Amino acid sequence: MAEPEISVIIPAFNEEESLPELLRRMDAAMEGMGRPYEIVCINDGSQDGTLGILKAASASNPSLKVLDFNRNYGQHAAVFAGFEAARGEIIVTLDADLQNPPEEVPRLVAKMDEGYDVVGTVRQMRRDSLFRRAASRMVNRITARATGVELHDYGCMLRAYRKEVVKSLCESKEISTFIPVLADLFAGRITEIPVAHAERTMGKSKYSFLKLVRLEFDLITSFSLLPLRGTMFVGLVTAVLAVAAGLVLVAGRVLYGPEWAESGLFTLFAALFFFMGVLLFSIGLLGEYVGRIYMEVRRRPRFVIRHVIAGGKERRP
Repeated sequence: MAEPEISVIIPAFNEEESLPELLRRMDAAMEGMGRPYEIVCINDGSQDGTLGILKAASASNPSLKVLDFNRNYGQHAAVFAGFEAARGEIIVTLDADLQNPPEEVPRLVAKMDEGYDVVGTVRQMRRDSLFRRAASRMVNRITARATGVELHDYGCMLRAYRKEVVKSLCESKEISTFIPVLADLFAGRITEIPVAHAERTMGKSKYSFLKLVRLEFDLITSFSLLPLRGTMFVGLVTAVLAVAAGLVLVAGRVLYGPEWAESGLFTLFAALFFFMGVLLFSIGLLGEYVGRIYMEVRRRPRFVIRHVIAGGKERRP
């Protein structure tokens, strides 16, 4: 079989309902391009029938390779595993939930053929809930401001990368990272195209509000010192206000006598508690950065692949 020109990476976690249709539509879309391709699916520790469906599909589809994790490591780890296994010159990432239609992949490849290193996508007429859309807009704005990388839709998994960019990504061994931002740091020419977005009709979303908040916090602390600088700014402003308040109290006692400040006890308590809160927050934020340093220096692997499945046969990686 010829070496693939295009690799499609699909992480899957408990997606037994959508996988059969996804693989059928994916093959049809890729066959229509008339170019050698491969599909790399990563079973990210699924607890349902996802692995069985992928095994059966690989037995009848020589273009499909399956990486089976020993447990759930998360979407970004699964994508990195796919990056390391991909052989194509153009590498496309896609969610398994069918909200981004597989039929959009040829459009990304055509845009890559124009010489771009990374092609991102912007979801049009999003079918998510109002809460998800609002949260996504907030994440996009905060991410752009914190990282300095201006993209319109960081949350869309449907993206295409040049092989050289993916190689640089794989050489970056940090544990906490965000692939779209990291890729854009290594890419020369970047563009975005609008793509269709479908309502999720099968399975359940894996991203809750708390996961979105944690993802955003991981992103900001992984790519920016903005939280530390913001805390330093708050501390500086607080110190200036404290000095100003002290000067006002001294001036009042000189001008109006000691009785002037007798009723300010609770105000003093409020200011003290505020300073304590800022101090504890600063210590916690600093501890978060120190903890990330500790996680990085241990150099643990991002993931463990239990089996590689191709042609219906399992082998050890």
